[in-house]
Amino acid sequence: MAAALDLRSSVVAAWRTNCRVTAYLVETLPAPVWNAAIPGIAPRRRVRTVLAHLHNIRSRWIRTLGLPHGIEVPPLVDLRHVRRRELLSALKRSGTGIEAILTLSLEAGGQVPSSPAYTWRNLALDVGHVLTYFVAHEAHHRGQVIMAARQLGARLPAAVTNGLWQWRQIAGNAPPSGDSSRRR
Repeated sequence: MAAALDLRSSVVAAWRTNCRVTAYLVETLPAPVWNAAIPGIAPRRRVRTVLAHLHNIRSRWIRTLGLPHGIEVPPLVDLRHVRRRELLSALKRSGTGIEAILTLSLEAGGQVPSSPAYTWRNLALDVGHVLTYFVAHEAHHRGQVIMAARQLGARLPAAVTNGLWQWRQIAGNAPPSGDSSRRR
């Protein structure tokens, strides 16, 4: 039983750290980058759109995997008009929903219980794969935002990019220092 409790603590803590890292990027992103078009992509795709997509994908997965098991589905945000504060609030709600799916899977022996809405079937529904999928998806888009800022000539300050790797501080909710000597 103790090993299961340790796994639960570890999985939930890892997800919360990921959520905090994403929120940190949204919080610290300079306003000109927030509103900028992503270079090389259709002009309607903006940095804000990419970040709002993270919440909307979480919400869609919560609807697919969690709703049949009583997990509340947060509403989607408007990709084109979402404000930073609104997105941070939405990310908090969808982060809680994904955490509930992870907890549900841990309580069900490490597997997300079946859902008739899950038709994609490319994602293994054990807790390890589910956690990895969500973290990898968000990390991909965080990297995309950082690259877009560079391409726009608005390279993010080292305190921001290095701060994304200060997981111990972020996990403890202390603001990251951005000190590159402790990076990775």
